[in-house]
Amino acid sequence: MDTLRKVIKITKGEPAVDGAGVKLVRVIGYSDAEDYDPFLMLDAFDSENPKDYTKGFPWHPHRGIETITYLIHGDIEHGDSLGNRGSILDGEAQWMTAGSGIIHQEMPKASRYMLGAQLWLNLPAKDKMTEPSYGDIKYENIPVIDESGTKVHVIAGNYNGHKGAFEGKYIKATYLDVELPRNKEWHFINDAENTLFVYIFTGKAIFDPHKSVNNPEDLVDEKQAVLFSHDNKFWIKSADKDVRFILLSAKPLKEPMAWGGPIVMNTNKELQLAFEELDNDTFIKNQ
Repeated sequence: MDTLRKVIKITKGEPAVDGAGVKLVRVIGYSDAEDYDPFLMLDAFDSENPKDYTKGFPWHPHRGIETITYLIHGDIEHGDSLGNRGSILDGEAQWMTAGSGIIHQEMPKASRYMLGAQLWLNLPAKDKMTEPSYGDIKYENIPVIDESGTKVHVIAGNYNGHKGAFEGKYIKATYLDVELPRNKEWHFINDAENTLFVYIFTGKAIFDPHKSVNNPEDLVDEKQAVLFSHDNKFWIKSADKDVRFILLSAKPLKEPMAWGGPIVMNTNKELQLAFEELDNDTFIKNQ
């Protein structure tokens, strides 16, 4: 029998500046990591002003995590210490496994509209030092399921028998981008053990059939993350405007965490070693 996932936490995104001066919305971060396990951080981009983001994210290291950058609209050039180069364009994503260590940069280019998100996903302790790799997810490879006007972009995982464009090797995360027309319902059923949350880019919605879209106090507004209980049925209904949101779900790791900036390990000793290796130029293991 299906049981409804209940809202247990709403995290309001806060304006932040990161990189060399990129204005973004910091949705979840360090203080939320235990609740959102295995998801560590979510930054959202939403700007029509290139001055907000073109200073970019110059060279910086990562270890022990995966970063997933998804653009609904925009253009981000990227490069790394292993010689990889490329661009993430409208409707595309990049799934980067930092593993044992990578130094990279992400430089957004001026575009009419920058809309998207970067997600940090933790790696299991046994895979923290795995070999770095990239998964480039192209627009044409992302299935889009149209259900009477509701469009589900299956970036990763599985949706109603439709396999996503990418499958995580270390964390089997589901990543959906959903376009829900106004005054419509939609639901998604998956493993009750999984952490599940959504981030609303635009629009307002309710997540309980016993509430009303006509009651402003029941509505959850845009630019917020909504975390749900460990049940198996997610349900949403939009209000009088279209809603665009991403849904993220994965089994929690329930492992200790030592987090220092762009590096996330399991112990302080491992974290200290990573920064020592950065100082003595032994951080990169695969060249």
